[in-house]
This record gives sequence, C-alpha cells and structure tokens, in this order.
Amino acid sequence: MALDPASHIDRGSLSAIFEGNPSVTQPVLQCVQVKPIAGQQGGPERFRVVFSDISNFVQSMLASQVNFHVHEGKLRKGVFVRLKAYQTNVVKNKKIIIVLDLEVLEHLGESEKIGSPQALDSKTEDVQPQSTTIQTSGFYGNNAQVPQQQSIPQRATTNSSSTAHANIYPIEALSPYAHKWTIKARCTNKSDIKTWHNKNGEGRLFSVNLLDESGEIRGTGFNEQCDQLYEVFREGGVYYITSPCRVQMAKKQFTNLNNDYELTFERETVVEKAEEQEGVPQVRFNFTSIGDLQTIEKDTTIDTIGVLKEVGETSQIVSKTTSKPYDKRELTLVDNSNFSVRLTIWGNSATTFDVPPESIIAFKGVKVSDFGGRSLSLLSSGSMTVDPDINEAHKLKGWYDAQGRNDTYSSHANAGGSMGMAGGRSDPVKTCQQVKDENLGFSEAVDYFTTRATVIYIKGENFAYPACLSADCNKKVIQDNDGQWRCEKCDRSHPKPEYRYILSVCVSDHTGQLWLNCFDDIGKQLLGMSADQVMEMQETDIKAADPVFQNAACRTWMFKCRAKTDNFQDQQRLRYQVMTASPLNYSAECAKLTEMIKMYSME
Repeated sequence: MALDPASHIDRGSLSAIFEGNPSVTQPVLQCVQVKPIAGQQGGPERFRVVFSDISNFVQSMLASQVNFHVHEGKLRKGVFVRLKAYQTNVVKNKKIIIVLDLEVLEHLGESEKIGSPQALDSKTEDVQPQSTTIQTSGFYGNNAQVPQQQSIPQRATTNSSSTAHANIYPIEALSPYAHKWTIKARCTNKSDIKTWHNKNGEGRLFSVNLLDESGEIRGTGFNEQCDQLYEVFREGGVYYITSPCRVQMAKKQFTNLNNDYELTFERETVVEKAEEQEGVPQVRFNFTSIGDLQTIEKDTTIDTIGVLKEVGETSQIVSKTTSKPYDKRELTLVDNSNFSVRLTIWGNSATTFDVPPESIIAFKGVKVSDFGGRSLSLLSSGSMTVDPDINEAHKLKGWYDAQGRNDTYSSHANAGGSMGMAGGRSDPVKTCQQVKDENLGFSEAVDYFTTRATVIYIKGENFAYPACLSADCNKKVIQDNDGQWRCEKCDRSHPKPEYRYILSVCVSDHTGQLWLNCFDDIGKQLLGMSADQVMEMQETDIKAADPVFQNAACRTWMFKCRAKTDNFQDQQRLRYQVMTASPLNYSAECAKLTEMIKMYSME
C-alpha cells in the first residue's frame, strides 16, 4: 500500500509552536522552497527554507550546522522533514523559525506542494517577546513561561537571578532587525584592554568571542562599557547577554569569526553570569593540517593543531606604522603530515608563554603568511588551548609518542608563491643530468622540478648573513660604530641581528651533481640548528662548526626546486632554489621501484 505523505504532516503544528503549545515537540512538515541567502563576502553560507503544515507556511533559516542537508541534496523542494531542534522568533512582525537540527524523512519521498497553505503572519500584539521552545537537551536554558520584566535592568551582574530568560536567541539568528533578545553563550576569548587614537579623539576598548550551539559572534565594549564589563567576562564562563545591544556588520579585519555580524555593548546592555555553566559548547575548531598550508591562500584565517617542537626566545620589534615596540616569540609546530611550521605569538602571550615542548596546542584564529614560504601568526582575537581534551589532540599525542618524536619534518620554506599559484601541483621527478639536459631554468617562465639527491658538500664560508629583527623584513643589517646593527630599509637599529642561512649545497645522484641554493628554513632542516647557533659556535673557535656541516653530508632528501636564470653584475647565472626538502620515504620509494620492476617482467 502506497504511503500517503499528507497523513504524516502535523497539520496546524506551526501555529501551535508559536503559541507555545507544549504538545507539539518535533513537528513533521513539508519543505516547499529552499533558497540561498545573499550574505557578506567571505561570510557563512545561509539558506532560507519555507515549511508547510498544509494549513500554514512559515519562513525559516537554517543554522550552519544543518547546511549539509542542502549540500547533499537531501533537503530540497517537496521533501518531508521532522524539526528536531529549533527556535521561534518574530522579526519585523514576521514569524520565522531558526532550524538547529532536522531529519529528512526520505521514506516519505517527495511531492508537489500539498494543499494551499496560508502565510502564518504575526499580528501586532504578537510582537511582544514570547517564551520559546527549544527541543533536545535544553541547551539555551529553561523553557521560560514568564515574560521578561519591564523594569530597568542592571548594567552587569556576576550571577543570574532566578528569573527565567525569555526569548533566548541562537547567535546565528542575530541581525540588525532582531529586537528584545537574549543570547546564552560561552566566552571563548577575551582580549586585553587596548587604546586607540584617531582624529576624533582617543579611547579604550576590549572584545570577547561568544559561542553557542548555533555559531560564534564577536562583542566589543568601548570606553564606559569597557570599564564596566571587562571584569565581568571570564574566558570559559557562560553568560546571558540581553539587548539593547547593537548588531552591526562585522569588521572582518578585526575578527576571525565566521559571522556576518558583530555586537557592540551599549549603556543598557545586560550581562549576567549563567548559573548553569554546562551544556554550552567549548571552543569550536575547524582544523587545517600543517601539511595542507601550501594550498591555503595568503592572509586566510584558520585553526590548526600541532605538537610543540621548539620554543624560541622572546624578542621585540618596533612597528613601522606606530613606532611602538611589540614582544614576539616564535614556536615550531609539527603534526602527522610530517610538516613543520613556524607560528608567532605576540604581546603578553609571548612574554608569559611557559608551555613545555612536546605539548599539544590547538590554535584558533591564526593568519597564514607567505613569509618564508608558509608561516602563521596568532591574531589578537585568536586563542590557544594547551592539551585540549578533544579527539584530534588525543590522536596527535598517540602518533607523536609512537613515532613522531623521532621523525624528520619538511617545512613550507619558500613554497608560498610558487606552490600556491600552482595549486599544489606535483612537479616531475628529475635526475641531476635530466635537469641539465632539459635546460631547465633557461626558459622565460620559471621551471619547477623535484630531485632525489644526496648532500655531498655544504660550503662553510658565507653560509649566513645578519638579518633585521623587524617583522617581515629580514634585510641585511650593517654594524655601525656604536655596535648597533642598522637596517636601511626599516630605518631602525637593533642591539643584535638574527643570522639567517644562505647555503650553497652540492647534491649528487647516480647521474651527476647540482649546486642548490637554500634559505633559512631549509638550512635549519639540513644542519639541524639555527644559523645563530652556528655563529655562536664560531665565535670561540672558527672550526668549531665544521662537524655540523660534515654531519649534514651523506643524507638523501627529496628536493623540490625552482630553476630560473637571473643577472648578477651584468652576467647571466642559473640558480636552482630549494623550496622544500623532505626526508626520503622509503616505503613509497620501494613501491615505485616495485612498479618499475613489474614493467620489465617477462610473461
């Protein structure tokens, strides 16, 4: 007997849920329209869906965690769904539903629109805040049956009163058109108080990142609100935040959150610490592996997780725009992609950093740079979590203890521009003689190749240069008569330089030899220490570093290189620049040899 989908629809359920009827919990409805919502460029993808219960239809918006139903083609016009978690709201006298979770009832199939449903419009008297019903887990607090008090609220309190909070909004539903709302969210990050100066004056500000089950949003307090609310917020705490509070378009240059909007706290904004601290998500990550960084565009904001391999010393740079000093510290992270990356932390995070090496650190909100190939920088709105209790951290710890501690890692050195533009292409493997015979590097375009070769010799003369300490500079500095190191580009002097490798390396295979040029990150891989360390060894004994160069010989690597001809002192010269160097993967190489042997087998 054929199924009758109409008999499964909960007729009249839409009206019932807006009236707060407790008998309606998970209504079955028909989807009669799905359309994408135009948002801010780079913002989260959103969909508007119209649901019908035969009697009425209502506009709905999908929370981002439900979008996969549309992407997979399951949620489409004509299908039937069960709403499992949702939020009802009234915006501009129109009733809408924010869908937090749903189930597509595939066994009911799909059909043309059933009946002639009418719009479930809101009447004027319906605009007052109503208690809301959230299915599953009571995540947004108790289902309030008492309307909000009309008395003037307190500015900020440390504990919530016993009065239930009505009209709890999911963060994803907030917009400039939403009024009289309350969100319940966890503070996942709180910035330091900052000062600002411009032609209109000066002031103070701080910001917090707020998270609930539906999404994240940034909130900022200026001047008076900075003074009154800064001590109220604690990282990790859960809070009720109640309008009036301005919702405006997000300034993407100041936030790493995936939201079109941000909040600005006002004089009457109410911030209350929730008595119930459980049930609200902790920090939400969307990790990018270190090995995938070469496919990520410059200036993209990402989350990443890795094992802390090395911790650099704190240094200080001076901003070229503000002339203010900034503390920085460089960390080296590795993961099971067998790649390493340099990540810079700033300010108080750098000076107070005391995490031991081999800890697992999850970073949220780091900016991808093409400086030195690929590197990362923790944004002021970002955060780091040491040894987080999440599956990714447990897997990474298990891998590192089992094998990662003794592995050798490749870097993204000098791979940023070429690899990124090439879309992560696989360069052909060439022997040393093939590189010469094919005249790679003599064409107008840059040639790329990979070669499997063994280090024979590394020149020990002029292997490094004194570099500027300013961020993103690395130009050569010259020592003046006062003992300071002067950078002409930055117009700054530093008490000491940072030495960086410029190695000339002779490599060989069974067909011949090549001279390769290696910059700092590759040099660290080949020699196993920084140029500063080698220079320090040579200060006492010029030959003290000889064993370092000798120990780097007779090791085989997979070198990814770019070949290009340039002009130096009116003479043309061919240069092979190493972009990445990775240790030989013996398992993969054996598999290749096995395939080659099979090609020669006789039947």
